Amino acid sequence: MGTHSQDTTVMDAGDDVPAPAQISDDTAVCIVSVKGLKENWQKWSDEHQEYQKHNPFSHDTRPSVVVPQKGQDDYGRPMQGSMTEQRGKDAHTHISREVEELCEVIRTIGEPGDRNGVTVEFGKLFEHYVTISNKLVGILLRARKQKLVDFEGEMLWQGQDDHVVITLFP
Repeated sequence: MGTHSQDTTVMDAGDDVPAPAQISDDTAVCIVSVKGLKENWQKWSDEHQEYQKHNPFSHDTRPSVVVPQKGQDDYGRPMQGSMTEQRGKDAHTHISREVEELCEVIRTIGEPGDRNGVTVEFGKLFEHYVTISNKLVGILLRARKQKLVDFEGEMLWQGQDDHVVITLFP
């Protein structure tokens, strides 16, 4: 057993926690005080109460808080700067990349069609795209909503709709 020093951290032990009688050379001790835990809990509690004042679904909502009404711009949207808003932005970015990737696959395997678009049958697209993503139909629906592609019907089913033509617009 060589002589080496080990960091021993004692955080605000004060009167709440008795000091350890003896610490061996190979032991590192971290003692957290009850006072520190209490302060952290109180901080979290205060922040949560403040958050609940702005939460329209909380029973703690104050009448002075303005809740967005139907028709207003921020109705049905998460609070600006919240984690929910950030997750929504991240999801939107991810789906946009998937739509771009789908369009590139259609350009690669498709054939020139009318109106300078590129066409491909759903069955052929499914066979090529299945190795890339298992959510082809959902991404196709999103691309159609963005007016990047068009096809007949509301939904496409493997096997049943293999001959449905999908057109990618330029």
